[in-house]
Amino acid sequence: MAIGARPAKADRQAQILMELKLRPHVRIADLAERFSVTPETIRRDLGALDGRGQILRAYGGATAPFPGTQRDLEARQGTQVAERARIGRHAAALVTPGETLMIDAGATTIEFARYLAIAATPVTVITNCLQVAQLLGGVSGSEVRLCGGRLLAREGAMIGEEAVEALSRYRVDACYLGASAINAETVSEAVRGFDMVKRAMVTASERAVLLIDASKHGLTHFARVGPLSMFDLILTDAAPNAGLVQACADQGATLRVV
Repeated sequence: MAIGARPAKADRQAQILMELKLRPHVRIADLAERFSVTPETIRRDLGALDGRGQILRAYGGATAPFPGTQRDLEARQGTQVAERARIGRHAAALVTPGETLMIDAGATTIEFARYLAIAATPVTVITNCLQVAQLLGGVSGSEVRLCGGRLLAREGAMIGEEAVEALSRYRVDACYLGASAINAETVSEAVRGFDMVKRAMVTASERAVLLIDASKHGLTHFARVGPLSMFDLILTDAAPNAGLVQACADQGATLRVV
């Protein structure tokens, strides 16, 4: 490829994704030669795609994730760090001392809990997330209840029918949830079992708040959580496309970019 024909970053990344639909693995050296760019440029491309969950980094290159899979919690916590922090900090500022909350498991909801702990906001929390329970358990005046269920160790979360049944015993002021994907039709999850827990939390809450970063806009995953109308407020870090903005308005979900 001639130097003058080098594709722009977005086009190059789209072509890398296309390559991964045709073969299971791509190498940095091969991509650099194909696009007439440096290996460092390709590494940045792969880093961006990996951060959006569209590929999996591998030694010397990248592989395509299996459909419907999701990287474990620890890996996700290393991506979109500033964006998750912004969303979590803004969400924590919405909480009134003394409120009763449900908080589900995920990298962004953990950031939300972290900022609640930093602010020392006293709340009563029911959660299925071990890290959320640890963060808020030491806040003076707070009460934390960890629901039962089956432990999904790679996510540090409780799932299953026992978890859903335990959540159904309560009625709270609000729930704060994350998700793997959002589009104009639905909110969905890549982690099987999380969808059931989210629906149970929404049912048990007076209002529902979705915390979701922009890397998940326009995506769809295996497990459907429900329509946008489930949520009273959707907090994100960048404006979605016009279709998603209109869908939120049509379904009565307030969209707020922080």
